[in-house]
Amino acid sequence: MPLAIWFLVTVFRQMPREIEEAALMDGASRIATFTRVVLPLAAPGLATTALLTFLFSWNEFLFALTFTLRPDRQTVPVAIALFRGQYQVPWGEVLAAALVATLPVALLVLLAQRRLVSGLTAGGVKG
Repeated sequence: MPLAIWFLVTVFRQMPREIEEAALMDGASRIATFTRVVLPLAAPGLATTALLTFLFSWNEFLFALTFTLRPDRQTVPVAIALFRGQYQVPWGEVLAAALVATLPVALLVLLAQRRLVSGLTAGGVKG
């Protein structure tokens, strides 16, 4: 979570203050300035932060393994890791479960790819 806060602070600090001041000078309220000027400019950074936070929480294994005691509260990675057969590891079932668990993340990344790339490269080159 601190990574997300650090990333969002960077996104909002790189935004030119003059744009907000110009909107306020044109008669926009603070809420209108935020919703019509600041949020659209910060959308790539917000999308990137949301996606990275989702990925970090989706893939969290150690805390989920430590803090979930009952099988009905286990996360998907923990359930896959604890999936065992009687005498051998059922690799086919484990790989199928891993594929099903990976599909939502892969689809989300594909859908948000444009915003993710623009959010990660924002501020990469100083002009």
